[in-house]
Amino acid sequence: MSPGQQPSMPVAGIGPAAEPQGPAADLLVRNAKVFTGDPARPEARAVAIRDGRVLALGADDHELAAFVGPATRVVDALGRRVVPGLNDSHLHVIRGGLNYVLELRWDGVRSLRRALAMLREQAGRTPKGQWIRVVGGWTAEQFAERRMPTVAELNAAAPDTPVFVLHLYQSALMNRAAVRAAGYTRDTPDPRGGQIVRGRDGEPTGVLLAAPGALLLYSTLAAAPTLDEADRRTSTVHFLRELNRFGLTSALDAAGGFQNFPDNYATVIDLARSGELSLRIAYYLFPQTAGQELADLRRWTETVRPGDGDEWLRLAGAGENLTWAAADFENFAEPRPALDPHYEKEFEQAVRLLAENGWGFRLHATYDETIRRDLAVFEKLAAEGLFPGGNRWLFDHAETVSDGSLERIAALGGAVSVQNRMSFQGTAFLDRYGAEATARTPPVRAMLERGLTVAAGTDATRVSSYNPWVSLHWLVTGRTVGGTALYPQAGLLGREEALGLYTRGGARLTGEEEVKGILREGYYADLAVLSEDYFAVPASRIPGIESVLTVVGGRIVHAEAEYAGLDEAVPPVSPRWSPVAHFGGYAASGYADGGYGPGGAAQADAMAEAVTESELHRRWRAERSGANPGAAASDPVDPCFAQ
Repeated sequence: MSPGQQPSMPVAGIGPAAEPQGPAADLLVRNAKVFTGDPARPEARAVAIRDGRVLALGADDHELAAFVGPATRVVDALGRRVVPGLNDSHLHVIRGGLNYVLELRWDGVRSLRRALAMLREQAGRTPKGQWIRVVGGWTAEQFAERRMPTVAELNAAAPDTPVFVLHLYQSALMNRAAVRAAGYTRDTPDPRGGQIVRGRDGEPTGVLLAAPGALLLYSTLAAAPTLDEADRRTSTVHFLRELNRFGLTSALDAAGGFQNFPDNYATVIDLARSGELSLRIAYYLFPQTAGQELADLRRWTETVRPGDGDEWLRLAGAGENLTWAAADFENFAEPRPALDPHYEKEFEQAVRLLAENGWGFRLHATYDETIRRDLAVFEKLAAEGLFPGGNRWLFDHAETVSDGSLERIAALGGAVSVQNRMSFQGTAFLDRYGAEATARTPPVRAMLERGLTVAAGTDATRVSSYNPWVSLHWLVTGRTVGGTALYPQAGLLGREEALGLYTRGGARLTGEEEVKGILREGYYADLAVLSEDYFAVPASRIPGIESVLTVVGGRIVHAEAEYAGLDEAVPPVSPRWSPVAHFGGYAASGYADGGYGPGGAAQADAMAEAVTESELHRRWRAERSGANPGAAASDPVDPCFAQ
């Protein structure tokens, strides 16, 4: 190997060209089933990359042989499916990165028994003063036991270490140590929109309820210790690589609560400056303090502009809240909230300020009732020529948006970003509103039929999982993570159509459709080599897909299986006691058939665990209720954790 040559997969029949046709490629991916996403050329067998862009596509390997020079890294895809890099159009990636190494992830864990065993093990290594946090990416439906943990089980698994477990937008569970650490007592008043559940003695039980807003849950979580700057940097690097693991190459950061600008953006700005981002990020700015939203927006419009930055980190606009009073909630276990009847005045001022200064924006709106009120403001401004005015704007979520509202969004030049929150909360919505309403929540097919730009995402990390293949499974099958069918066949998307929402859709929201979202000469060299063929596997296996090789801007940022060692090195996880250092992030299924629904022996083992756990839990409940006079009434421990 010459001094400048890069290591590559062994490839027979392709060697350096004696006289390359023009500049040689930096990277060549060959022997692949390439889905380009480009209608003009949907398929290829090889991709040549130079200077971070697609140099050429080939119908066969030898068509690109002339681009192989002495320093070209040649990777054999071994016949695997290659797709354009995925783009999550609504991901709280900046906030998620700052906290990633502190969190114990139950994403993809198949049984509650295993989840609690992880918690108990982590309690043994978590230092005094720190908390164990389970924050998002899971639901009771994913467990074989089909139930949530109890506070008693949290106390048994971690008697002395504070434990905080967030469950969707609905509730949080805390063990005794966490209740003490948060400072909750019988005298602590319930905050507006939340409830601290109390026992007969008036003391907090460890259950927090969103009633209907989740501010109580998030503010309690914010009381836990944070990382220093060095560890925040390492945490963000590892979170971005975790996203690369699933083929993500871009994300739109939707800002959110407890994410102050510029302080909480410093880490990704530093990584961008040093060239260490492995994910392209377009970010939004979200006013944090009720009452000073207009002052924040005015200051930002005077100092920065959407589009500022580069291809790795750039400002996209404002949102997903512009004013706090205009935001609804997404807790489907509670009735739709009634918003401030007079929020439009301040909201109109915010929208006018942004439109007049050329700023795009995104708006959190779960219910059609909210969307209709917002649209009335936009239509008022449209009479002045501000809509459609060339500024990119969109509604986020839009679960119950009506056909009439979709027509109005289209007329005003808007777009929609949908997330798979129904994967995790669909059953709660079904129970409250019934099958007829659920069948079009959200009406993705109706959005596309009206010609709207529609992009897909997850809204991770506090509720949904960041795994985009779980979201794609939902778009294709219409099922929750627990297997509940939500939508009729007519409402489902085809696989290519769904993938387009994760590639071209996100690029359109940020005005980058001419440089990314498809694989075409001159476009960003962002792609993923998949563990299984998304277009061919049974639908039940889609959530188990991962990327075995992820390329962003021509850089190999994730590599495993046959490609292990080809990716860029990352620093070790810090602090060393981090749950991520021991369990990683999203749990690999471990099943031979991948995806949802284990088969064969794996399924039998999982069900046996669930049956055993359920029987032990039944006995404990019987003993605690007095059915067994000989039981130790003072023992609050689930027997499966007394071993």
